[in-house]
Amino acid sequence: MSATSQERLWGYNHALDTPFARGFLVGLALLLAIAPLCIWLLQVMGKSGPERRRELWARYRSWLLFAPLIVGPILLGAAWTIAAIALMSLLCYREFARATGMFRQPAISCLVVFGILAVTFAVADHWYGLFVAITPLLIALMAAVALCQDQPKGYIQRVALGVLAFIFFGVCFGHLAYFANDTQFRPMLLWLILCIELNDVFAYVVGKTLGRARLAPNTSPNKTVAGALGALLLTTALAAGLGAIVFAGTAIHTPLKLITLGAILSFTGQLGDLTLSSIKRDLGIKDWAATFPGHGGLLDRFNSLLFAAPAVFHYVNYFQGIGMDQAPRILAGR
Repeated sequence: MSATSQERLWGYNHALDTPFARGFLVGLALLLAIAPLCIWLLQVMGKSGPERRRELWARYRSWLLFAPLIVGPILLGAAWTIAAIALMSLLCYREFARATGMFRQPAISCLVVFGILAVTFAVADHWYGLFVAITPLLIALMAAVALCQDQPKGYIQRVALGVLAFIFFGVCFGHLAYFANDTQFRPMLLWLILCIELNDVFAYVVGKTLGRARLAPNTSPNKTVAGALGALLLTTALAAGLGAIVFAGTAIHTPLKLITLGAILSFTGQLGDLTLSSIKRDLGIKDWAATFPGHGGLLDRFNSLLFAAPAVFHYVNYFQGIGMDQAPRILAGR
């Protein structure tokens, strides 16, 4: 393993070298500092009742926990980032499996876990060929293992649910982890997570302020057309503006490409949220879990990344590549 790869994987000395990383930390600290003041002002102005205040305080305390858990691994190095995303994938899959009953199919469930771990290895090894090959191979393996049970009834459901789970938590989150193979992974991941989280905030605020017509009342009753369009416009502008800093000097650093990137991020983020909401409504549950007060489970918090991560990854990879200056197959050898 080269010194460059070791530095990317384990080195934290250059965590704050980029202006965006420094600005992100300062902005995050300020946001967490003024949030209690904003909650207090809403109380003084009579804009929030007791129940609403309890929800806001619960969300604030959860973000005090979320922030270091999200930002810490990214600053520590690529290896920590990949490991943290792998753990998140497994925990999100656990919530999904418990809600959908996949634990009743131990063979398929074990294959999903195996697939997540295999994708993690391919990402850590910077072996893009294996990263791509795992998906069709694992799907074929699931189909074969399900056949061995010799139970035609429910075969489609068992295999389809296993494939869906692996696509969500292995492939989609795997693309998020693969950003760590680029030397500039820190600003790109911080930018992506910031924009996708604010995309949800923009949709909520605009929807509560201007929203009338429901976007998908049977899927997510609280989402409005105004909220979705407002989030699309505001997130596109934010992502393009901050992207000008993150992608400075690259092939993406043009107004049209940055605006397109921001629009893709916002649209796919909202699509991921709606998709998981539809699955929850189908299952008859409100949240995937009750892990974090005010947020539900991990999957409730990170569902917007499911489609946004691969969409942004392939857009960036098409124009400038991801990890092109890094040695491939650093663990398995060439």
